[in-house]
Amino acid sequence: MLSFAFIFNTFLIFAAILIHYEVLLRLDRWLPRISHLHSRYRVLIGVAVIFMTHVVEIWLFAVGYFVTLQFPGMGQLIGASAEHGIFMDYVYFSFITFTTVGYGDFVAQGYVRYLTGVESLLGLLLVAWSASFLFLEMQKYWTDSKRSGTIKELK
Repeated sequence: MLSFAFIFNTFLIFAAILIHYEVLLRLDRWLPRISHLHSRYRVLIGVAVIFMTHVVEIWLFAVGYFVTLQFPGMGQLIGASAEHGIFMDYVYFSFITFTTVGYGDFVAQGYVRYLTGVESLLGLLLVAWSASFLFLEMQKYWTDSKRSGTIKELK
């Protein structure tokens, strides 16, 4: 069981990192191409795309919880209820784990705990990566916007 958890967790990690890398790479190439839009809107588009990327990554881990917990001996998610649907509980648990909020209304037991640790660490890393990317984009576009405004004022 431990080897399955390790292999599956590694797969989820690489999948999430690859998704994030590809989205940031494509954003970096695409945002300059929409120069007809004001720089603020380009930054907002970047924020929206990155937000949706995080949501996709969170759902990826929710599927990971679902798959992992289908195997006997992998553990369980305490607090999950049939009221909202078990899978939606996995999605909620993934959201609070990825963002490291961890309310405590759901608790992982067994080998699935390793997946929660991996997700929270990776979530922290990916959010920081996104923040760094957006900082650089804002610096690039907002600085250009201010320069062009200053040039117009001088003329």
